[in-house]
Amino acid sequence: MFKVYSRYGFGIAAVLIAYFLILKLIGLHQYPVLSSVNGLIFGFGIYMALKKYSASETNFKYEKGFEVGLFSGGIASVLFSIFMAIYMYQIDTEFSSGIMNKWNLEYDLGTLMLVLSILIMGFATTIVLTLSFMQLLKTSWNTQDGNRNVMK
Repeated sequence: MFKVYSRYGFGIAAVLIAYFLILKLIGLHQYPVLSSVNGLIFGFGIYMALKKYSASETNFKYEKGFEVGLFSGGIASVLFSIFMAIYMYQIDTEFSSGIMNKWNLEYDLGTLMLVLSILIMGFATTIVLTLSFMQLLKTSWNTQDGNRNVMK
C-alpha cells in the first residue's frame, strides 16, 4: 500500500508543479482562478491510486482504500506546498505580494498565509475527493450476498 500512495502522491505533486510552471511560462500564474485545475489533477491522481490499489487487492476494504486516497493526496499537498514556499520565498518574492494586492489584502505574513492556504486547500480537496471516490469503489451490500445483511 505504501508503494501505491507514495508513487501516486509524488506523481500528483509533479503534475501540479509542472502545471504551475507552465502557467508561469505563459504568464498566467498570477490568476488564482486557474488553480481550480489543481482539483482536477488531484482528482485524477487519487482516483488512479484507488483504482490501482483496488485492482491489486482481492478483498478491497473501505478503510484501506480511504487510507490510500488520503495519503496520496496528503503527500502531494505537502510536496506542492514545499515547492510553492521555495518558489515564493526564494525565486519570485513578489509573487505573494502581487496576489495579496489583487485581493486587496495587506498582511505582513502574506507569503506564509498563501503557503498555508495552499496546504489547507490541498488537504480539503483530498478529503472530499477521497470520500467521493470511495463511494464509487466500495463494495455494495445491494447484491445477493449482501441481502443476508438486510432486515426483512
